[in-house]
Amino acid sequence: MKTVLMIAEKPSLAQSIAKFLSNGKMTTRKGINGACSVHEYKGDFFGEMVKFKMTAVCGHVMTLDFHNKYNNWDAVNPVELFHAKTLKKEANPKLNMVKFLQHESKGTDIVVLWLDCDKEGENICFEVLDCVLPVMSHPTRSNQQTIFRAKFSAITESDIKYAMNNLVRPDENQARSVDARQELDLRIGCAFTRFQTRYFQGKYGNLDSSLISYGPCQTPTLGFCVQRHDMIMSFKPEVFWLLQAKVEHSLGKQIMLDWNRVRVFDKEVAIMYHSTISNVKESVVDSVIKKEKVKQRPQALHTVEMLRVGSSALGMGPQHTMQVAESLYTQGYISYPRTETTHYPEKFDLRGTLQQLQSGTSWGSAVQDLLRVGLNKPRKGHDAGDHPPITPTRLAREGDLSGDAWRLYDYVVRHFVATLSTDCKYLQTKISFIIGKELFTFVGKTPSDPGFTSIMPWATIPAEETIPSLEKGDKCKVSELKVVERQTSPPDYLTESELITMMEKHGIGTDASIPVHINNITQRNYVQLQNGRRLVPTSLGIVLVHGYQKIDQELVLPTMRSSVEETLNLIAVGKADFGAVLSHTIHIFCQKYSFFEKCIANMDELFEVSFTKLADTGKALSRCGKCVRYMKLVNAKPMRLHCSHCDETYSLPQNGTIKLYKELKCPLDDFELVVSSTGSQGKSTPICPYCYNNPPFQGMKKGMGCPECLHPNCKFSPATLSVTPCFTCDDGMVVFDQMSAPKWKMACNKCNFVIHMFEDAFKVTLSDEGCDQCGASFFHVTFHKDRSPLSNMETEHTGCAFCDPTFVSMVKFDMAKGRHPKFRHYRGGKRGRGRGRGRKRRQEKTKDKMAQLDAFFL
Repeated sequence: MKTVLMIAEKPSLAQSIAKFLSNGKMTTRKGINGACSVHEYKGDFFGEMVKFKMTAVCGHVMTLDFHNKYNNWDAVNPVELFHAKTLKKEANPKLNMVKFLQHESKGTDIVVLWLDCDKEGENICFEVLDCVLPVMSHPTRSNQQTIFRAKFSAITESDIKYAMNNLVRPDENQARSVDARQELDLRIGCAFTRFQTRYFQGKYGNLDSSLISYGPCQTPTLGFCVQRHDMIMSFKPEVFWLLQAKVEHSLGKQIMLDWNRVRVFDKEVAIMYHSTISNVKESVVDSVIKKEKVKQRPQALHTVEMLRVGSSALGMGPQHTMQVAESLYTQGYISYPRTETTHYPEKFDLRGTLQQLQSGTSWGSAVQDLLRVGLNKPRKGHDAGDHPPITPTRLAREGDLSGDAWRLYDYVVRHFVATLSTDCKYLQTKISFIIGKELFTFVGKTPSDPGFTSIMPWATIPAEETIPSLEKGDKCKVSELKVVERQTSPPDYLTESELITMMEKHGIGTDASIPVHINNITQRNYVQLQNGRRLVPTSLGIVLVHGYQKIDQELVLPTMRSSVEETLNLIAVGKADFGAVLSHTIHIFCQKYSFFEKCIANMDELFEVSFTKLADTGKALSRCGKCVRYMKLVNAKPMRLHCSHCDETYSLPQNGTIKLYKELKCPLDDFELVVSSTGSQGKSTPICPYCYNNPPFQGMKKGMGCPECLHPNCKFSPATLSVTPCFTCDDGMVVFDQMSAPKWKMACNKCNFVIHMFEDAFKVTLSDEGCDQCGASFFHVTFHKDRSPLSNMETEHTGCAFCDPTFVSMVKFDMAKGRHPKFRHYRGGKRGRGRGRGRKRRQEKTKDKMAQLDAFFL
């Protein structure tokens, strides 16, 4: 019997697809990576009985990166990155996805790819094939009988079974267009980002951004926000004047009239007009025009419109909206949420989709009415040839979904129903009045048929209660007539919704990547999200855009990126050569980079005005080991120490607090040590600023603190403070934290595993003795006399924190961020149970590690 391996993009999708195709008759087991399950069943495959195995990946299997030798920012000139060697690496090594796929595909005869049906999904198809083909039976990428692609747009039984019966071939052209985009973004983004990050962070201390990044899509997106900011700042308000009139009609009701001249910019002229009619007491109705007007129902929903509504109406950021939509899709509530199409396919079952929704509590009655009177033909939209529009695929009630998921689902349903409803009709009444020789107008609207607005109440046209019943020639008393002074006002800052519209118009990003670019400029502190979800550029964002404009406007204008996107689309449809497009685009940006590097002083002039020099930033903290002068702690992102005398900067751990470590010095370089703390329940790590940036021993990596140092006798290194091998990671050592008093603890020097202990202790030190049972170092603990937990009022005790009956109740396992599931059941004395099986192994592991250290220094 042949084996058919089927692979989806997410584990939840794999489960749903397998359930539909097996009619619920499947068995499930865990995969060897622990993250992805495998669903197995037997069934028919093109007339032949086969064994099916359905599993999943977790997004991209591979990621593009430079060869390791190009990842050292200090040693590599950024211009080299335009031609540096790249390679594919496993996207998430912890998942062991490559090993898992090869294990499951070993001996497999056929593979069916159920990845998302967009360009990214097509790219993942070929990442999967690169993993599975070498171990399949009779592997060949060109064999029409072994590799299949399922095309689907919704996780419903009918869609899935239809896709299974209409399998196609994966599209390599689309996959190659994604490869080209990934390589271009990697080379261009990294080259510019590395250069300007090192240049500006080495000169200024209050940039407050860990990375001064450039992105071919990100930067034009920022450019739109700064362009609006510039319009606001350069706006000069103008004073204008207008005539404001009120008239009374029946029963003393008043209406406000609009002056037909609208406004004038000369006060004397406005006063002149007013003087000519100031004595007129009555107005005469010159004409009454009534017109039936129509507000069209919406077109079918596509991604960009969903993102716009998510931001403007639901208060959800674009990236969050997309995440919620993808969750609804994987649960089978809506169709695929990444589409540019606004036209329903000819064979789309509109009535069947509606019938599923008629029992909904919020919109059920409206759906029932629509089914009874008949569906209206949807408006003709744009068919992008990718996916059908976003529609509901099954009924959900408010109890089934919560929070943002329900609100977005509710909108998708209402939008779908609205596309099949009638247009909204209303009567517009325009009444013209003559006061003296000046014309004034009143316009009012009265709904005659709410149409689709009954299901989308936010689009309702409110009825005007003040529309007077007047005829031509009727007279009304003028109750007020005056000259009003006003000012022109600047535009407001862009909202997320408006920015999405501009990005779509100029071809910046795709329906899937637009949320990512907006999120990036926020994360980089280039813009700040303020009330009304408006994007206000920061000083850093403004200076960057103005700097690009001074050097090369094309770096920030949308035209360059939209041109690149058009070329990539030609690769996707097979009309352009992958290598030629890549080579040509890289050559252009390489020249732009060289020119940018030569002219960086033009941008630097703007930075000098807006930011503070590094030497003038921060506060004195610790002494430099070279000049013995105080270095300053720069507390803005990225956190770092700067010695103004030596003109050198030293990186520090981020997302924590930095303090001086009792003025103690590193025995290797005489730099004063600092302590990095990650919160009250976290780790306190001693760090030598120089060693942290310049590893002193072979085998140490940049960014290691004293608990990972290989110094044989330093009192801060593992050789002195290590207690036992870590219980949660393979290569870590649990190290005593001398700075943790009075809440004593020890922590792993690799992962975030923390052990709290001896809360009532006055003094804790490590003993030279070790435990015979588990190999851990002994602790010598001194307690306060009045708070000693020891028997017979003793104040001192020495023993193993894990095995000594006196100590085990004082030790609690924890994680620096979130408790580790492995240790949830340990509380006090119960912690000691169940440790016997691993004691000998841990004891041997400790001895092995110490022997390795001894051998290294001998």
